[in-house]
Amino acid sequence: MRIDLHTHSTASDGTDTPAELVVNAAAAGLDVVALTDHDTVAGHQQAIDALPEGLTLVTGAELSCRVDGVGMHLLAYLFDPADAELERARELVRDDRVPRAREMVRKLRALDVPITWEQVARIAGDGSVGRPHVAAALVELGVVPTVSDAFTPDWLGNGGRAYAEKHEFDPFEAVRLVKAAGGVAVFAHPGAAKRGAVVPESTIAALAEAGLDGIEVDHMDHDEPTRARLRGLARELGLLTTGSSDYHGSRKTVELGAYTTDPEIYGEITRRATGAFPVPGAGGAVRR
Repeated sequence: MRIDLHTHSTASDGTDTPAELVVNAAAAGLDVVALTDHDTVAGHQQAIDALPEGLTLVTGAELSCRVDGVGMHLLAYLFDPADAELERARELVRDDRVPRAREMVRKLRALDVPITWEQVARIAGDGSVGRPHVAAALVELGVVPTVSDAFTPDWLGNGGRAYAEKHEFDPFEAVRLVKAAGGVAVFAHPGAAKRGAVVPESTIAALAEAGLDGIEVDHMDHDEPTRARLRGLARELGLLTTGSSDYHGSRKTVELGAYTTDPEIYGEITRRATGAFPVPGAGGAVRR
């Protein structure tokens, strides 16, 4: 089985619609794909309705978190999308996205970058606006060659010249909410140091004690020494290890299935989840 547990659609900052994403996932030879848009489940039903036979969809979201001044992302899988407490918390994060993006545009203009809010809003379309949309505008303007190059201290990286903070989950509260909603919580790309400061291992250990299920190890932003270190940490803490593409369509160069999760790990994730079940086949509704 080929299993990719981290992808994005136009419901947040990807370039494939949810329907296109599942079709493309099947074409890429995947057996299982997770749709994990930022702080939203808005794309789930469209993905389910378009799901090709032979592909299984794992519903999820990538939650924006911050601890001790360091940003981090938590992948939440197979939680109950109707859970009121988790939905209220996600809404608080989503509501702060537009003011944050406007502030980044303001800072960029102060750096003599001819970016406009209208340009960013056009790129975001109906999606949940975020830094990748601002980064895509910088690419359009020729300021940086790729979206990834915008995520540096010079531009939009954590603490960078044009960085702006937003309301984010406390990760310990996020883990609690995800687990209470029947979901499984995995720390996304914990060693992605090129994006900025990373959460220390002591905090990962504390999150493990609080119920964190796993860490994403095989990821485009992790080199081999980082992956080896994270695997050792996971063994020490009893955490699951996943692999994922973090696919964003044409917004990033990584392809669907570039990194995958071991089927035994996937099986354990589905065993732990009680809020929702993977959706197989050609459509249907998420069962709870």
